[in-house]
Amino acid sequence: MLVHSLGELIPLACFIPGESHQLKSYLSQTCQITVLIQGMISVLQREDHEDQLWLQKRLQKAVYLLVTYIFLRIKQEDGKYKHTVDLPKTTFGMRANSSVREPEIQKIWEENQVFKRVVDKNSGGNFVLHDGPPYANGDLHIGHALNKILKDIINRYKSLDQEARSNLTPLKLRAKAAKFAKETVKTQMSSFKRFGVWADWNNPYLTLDPTYEAAQIEVFGQMALKGYIYRGRKPVHWSPSSQTALAEAELEYPEGHVSRSIYAIFRVVSVPLMSSGLLQEFPNLCLAIWTTTPWTIPANAAVAVNCKLEYDIVEVESLNEHGSSSVETKKRRHGIVLKDEKKLFLIVASELVPKLETKWGVKLVVKRRLLGSDLENYRYIHPIDNRECPVVIGGDYITTETGTGLVHTAPGHGQEDYVTGQKYGLPILSPVDENGIFTEEAGQFCGLDVLGGGNAAVVNYLDETLSLIMEESYEHKYPYDWRTKKPTIFRATEQWFASVEGFRQAAMDAIGHVKWVPPQGENRISAMTSSRSDWCISRQRTWGVPIPVFYHLQSREPLMNEETIDHIKSIIAQKGSDAWWYMKVEELLPAKYRDKAAEYEKGTDTMDVWFDSGSSWAAVLGKRDSLSYPADLYLEGTDQHRGWFQSSLLTSIATRGKAPYSCVVTHGFVLDEKGSKMSKSLGNVVDPRSVIEGGKNQKEAPAYGADVLRLWVSSVDYTGDVMIGPQIVRQMSEIYRKLRGTLRYLLANLHDWKADYTVAYDELPRIDQHALFQLENIVKGIEGHYENYQFFKIFQILQRFVIVDLSNFYFDVAKDRLYVGGSTSYTRRSCQTVLAAHLLSIVRVIAPILPHLAEDVWQNLPFQYTTEYGSFAEYVFESRWPTLNQSWLALPVEEIEFWEKILELRTEVNRVLEVARTGKLIGSSLDAKVHIYTSDAIMASQLSELCTTKIDADTLHRLFITSQAEILPSLEDEHSVNIPFSGECLIQGKSKVWIGISRARGSKCERCWNYSHQVGSFSDHPTLCSRCYDVVTVQMPPQVAAVS
Repeated sequence: MLVHSLGELIPLACFIPGESHQLKSYLSQTCQITVLIQGMISVLQREDHEDQLWLQKRLQKAVYLLVTYIFLRIKQEDGKYKHTVDLPKTTFGMRANSSVREPEIQKIWEENQVFKRVVDKNSGGNFVLHDGPPYANGDLHIGHALNKILKDIINRYKSLDQEARSNLTPLKLRAKAAKFAKETVKTQMSSFKRFGVWADWNNPYLTLDPTYEAAQIEVFGQMALKGYIYRGRKPVHWSPSSQTALAEAELEYPEGHVSRSIYAIFRVVSVPLMSSGLLQEFPNLCLAIWTTTPWTIPANAAVAVNCKLEYDIVEVESLNEHGSSSVETKKRRHGIVLKDEKKLFLIVASELVPKLETKWGVKLVVKRRLLGSDLENYRYIHPIDNRECPVVIGGDYITTETGTGLVHTAPGHGQEDYVTGQKYGLPILSPVDENGIFTEEAGQFCGLDVLGGGNAAVVNYLDETLSLIMEESYEHKYPYDWRTKKPTIFRATEQWFASVEGFRQAAMDAIGHVKWVPPQGENRISAMTSSRSDWCISRQRTWGVPIPVFYHLQSREPLMNEETIDHIKSIIAQKGSDAWWYMKVEELLPAKYRDKAAEYEKGTDTMDVWFDSGSSWAAVLGKRDSLSYPADLYLEGTDQHRGWFQSSLLTSIATRGKAPYSCVVTHGFVLDEKGSKMSKSLGNVVDPRSVIEGGKNQKEAPAYGADVLRLWVSSVDYTGDVMIGPQIVRQMSEIYRKLRGTLRYLLANLHDWKADYTVAYDELPRIDQHALFQLENIVKGIEGHYENYQFFKIFQILQRFVIVDLSNFYFDVAKDRLYVGGSTSYTRRSCQTVLAAHLLSIVRVIAPILPHLAEDVWQNLPFQYTTEYGSFAEYVFESRWPTLNQSWLALPVEEIEFWEKILELRTEVNRVLEVARTGKLIGSSLDAKVHIYTSDAIMASQLSELCTTKIDADTLHRLFITSQAEILPSLEDEHSVNIPFSGECLIQGKSKVWIGISRARGSKCERCWNYSHQVGSFSDHPTLCSRCYDVVTVQMPPQVAAVS
C-alpha cells in the first residue's frame, strides 16, 4: 500500500494548480525525494534484508510527513498574500430579518426616547402635523397605511431638516415662498418643453408678478365698488391646522372619517298660549336632537323644525335589552337618562319613530301628533348654561333621512344655521379660537380641543346631566384641509366676502352660453354655482396678495374706496405686493389721508388663492395685446368645476358681465394591481399587517417588514389612484434587498475608516470628484422632492442611482483599489473618502422613507459621526439633513460632459468584452487588453491622457476593469488588423469609436489578477506586479520559520 501511494505522488504533484515559481520548486524537490524513497523501499522489499520491518515503518512515517509537508506548503503558498488584501468586513447582515430586527429598532427608539431627543434638539420653529382621532371602524386597511406612512415620511424628513423657522418675518416668509414658486415654475417649464409643448416660454405669466398682482387688485376694487365685497362675521370653513379660513375648493372629503354622533334632549320650559296645558299633561317634555358635532352644543341658540313635517310626542318606555346586539354596543352607548325611573316624553318626527325605537332599543308610545309649524316659539333650557332658547322654523335642509327631524342650531358653526339665525335674530356664538380650542366663553370646556378632548367632554357632561339618549360612531364624509389633510370646523369669524347672490343669476345665464365638453360639465358647474353661498375671499396667511384695506384704530371701521384702491394698485404695479408689508401706512395711503395715517393700521388678511387664479383672465387676457378676451378654451381636470372654472367665472361675471371662456374641456383609492377596487368578495384586499408580518402561509405570503411597505408608499404617485398586490410587493422587496446590499457594500469597505483619513477634495482623483458631484446633485434633487412631497421621484432616484448607477460603475471600479490598493494608500483612502460621503448622505436621505433600515445601518457604522454643531449623533435622526457642499457641485461643465462620454464608452467596451468572452478569448475582463481608435481628436487626446496619468484610479484600464488599455493612432497598421474581436459605436451620437479586444500581455499577478510584464521581476515576490510588490513590501510582516 505504501509503494502504491508513493507511486501516485509524482503524477499527483504535476496536476496541482498554481503558477508560483516557488511552488514549482517545491514540487521538483519533492519528486526527487520521492524517487529516493521509492528506491529504498525496493531494497527493503528484498527478503534477505535485516531489520526490514523496522526500516519500512520508519520510511512509511517519513513519507507521511513528506506528503503532509507538501500540501501544507501548497496551501500556504495559495493564501500567501491573503492577509494583504483588504476584504470587506461588517456585522450588518444581508438579510433584513425584518420581523425580528424592526421591532428591536423600534424598542431602541422607545427605550432611548429618540423622538423626544430629536424634538428637544430642534432649534427652529415646530413643524406640526396633528394627526386625527383613532379610527373606530375596525382594523386598519391598506388605505390607512398609505395615509399614515405618508404623514410619517413627512414628519421624519422635517425632523432631519431642522432649518430654523423662527424669526421668519412676513417679508422673509414671502421671499421664501416666492423663491420656491419660481424654482418650481422653472422646473415645470423645463418638463413641459421636454414634452414637446409649444408656448411663449420666454414670456410666461406668474401670479406673483407685480403687473398680475395689480390687475388682481383692480378686479377686487371693481367688485368692491359695485357693492359685491363686504366684511361680516359669519361661519366659514376654518382649518385649525392652517389657522385660516378656507373656500369650498380648498376642501377634500376623504373616506373613512368617523364622528361621535349623539342623540341629546333639551327640556321644554314654555309653550305658546294655545298649547298651555301641554306641560301639565307631559311634565318631563324634551326636544330630541341629533348632531355629529357635539362640541357645537355650547354655541346652541335654537332648535329648528320643518314646518311641513309632522311630529309626535312619545313616551319612552323601558329599555329593550334585546334592542342592540353585543356588536352594536362596541360602537354605541346609551345615556344614563334611559335608566332613570322618571317618565320621559320626547318630541320627534313622526316618520322616524320606528327607526328611533330600533336604534335606541326602547318602546316609543305615541301620545300626540303636532305639525312642525305648531312647535314654533316653544322654549327650552340650554343643557349646559341654562339659557332659554326658542324653537324656530328652518328650511328644507331638515329632513327625515337621519336624526330626529329636529336640528340643533348654532348660527356660529353652520351656514344653514346662520341663515336661520339671521331670520330670527339669534346670537352668533362661536366660543372657539383659531387653533380649534374652546375659549373662556365656553366655560368649563375652556382650553380643550373641539376635535379631541373638548368633544368628549361635552358628551360626558350631557350624559351626567341626563341629557344624552345615545352616543354612536358615525362614518361620513367630512371636510378636510386640502393642504394639511386635517379636519376643519365651521367657525364664525370676521372675514371678507364676495356676495355671490348679487350676480348669481348672471353667472347661471352665462354658463348656458359656454360650450362644455363633455356636456354633463354644464350640469356640474350649474349645480355648484346655483347652490353656493357667499364666497369667503380673505385668508389669514402672510403670502399672497393683500386685501387693500385700512382699519381705524378706535372704531375698527374699514377704509377702502376708489382712491385708496387705485393708489395701492399703482404701488403694487411698481413694487409688487411686498410693498404692503414693508411700506408704512402713511406711504400706502393717498395724499389726502396721510395727515390721518396715525389713526389707521393696515389689514393683514390676504386674498384666497382662488381669487388669485380666478383673476388670470384680467391679468393676462385683458392686458396682453396679442391675446383676446374671452379665451377660446379652458382645459383642466373635472375637479376645477368647483375651483378655477368657477372662480374665473364669478370674477369675470361680477366685473365684465360675461364668462371668461367660450369653451371648457375637462378630463378625468388604493386599487389592486389590476386597477380594480378592493373588495373582500373579490378576494383582492391587501392587508398591511400581512405585508409586514406575513400571512398564514409564509411561503405564499412572506413577512416583508414595514420598510418594504413604506418603500411601496414612496414609489406611488399618490395624487392619483395607486395600485398594490402580491407582485408589486415582491418587486418592492427585491428593490429593498438591492438597496440594502448597496449600503452593506459601503459599510463593509469602511471597516477601518476614520474621519481623520479624509482626502482633501482638491487632491482627489477625477473619478472621485465626479462621484461626489453626482452625489450632491442627487441629495439636492431628493431634498427638493421631499419639500414638494413627491416621494415617488425620490424612489425613482434611489432605484436608479443607489442601486444601478453606483453598483454598475463606481462600486465596480472601486473594488480594485479598495481590496488590493493598500490599506493606508492614497488611492484607497481617497476612495473611502467618497464612500463615507455616500454612506452618510444616502442613509440620511432614505431615513424618512426607510427608518428601520437607516437606523440599522447607523447602529452598524464603523466610525462615529459628529454633526456640524459638534455633537455626536447616536441615532440617525439626530444626524440632521446632509448639508450641500457647493464645491462638489461646482464641477466644470466640460468635466461633467467628459465623464458622460466615459460612462457611455464603458458600456460599449463591456459589450465587446462580452463578445470576446463568448468567443472563449477571455474569461474575466482582466484577461483583456482594450484597444480604442477614434477620429475625434479631442476625445482621443482625453482618452490618451487617462492612459498616461500617474493617478492610478483615473487610468483608462482601471475604469474598464481590464489589465491594459491603449489608444491607437490609426487602424492601418498590422497590429490592429490582428485584434481578434472588435466593434464600433457612436458616443453621444456623434463621435465614432472603434473598440478592439485582445488577450492581455504579460503574466497574471497572483495578488490582484491583473496581467503585467513586470510579474517575475522581483526575486523575493516573483509572482507580483510592481503595484502589488510595493504594497506587499510595506504591509507584509517578515517571514518567521519554525521547525518542530
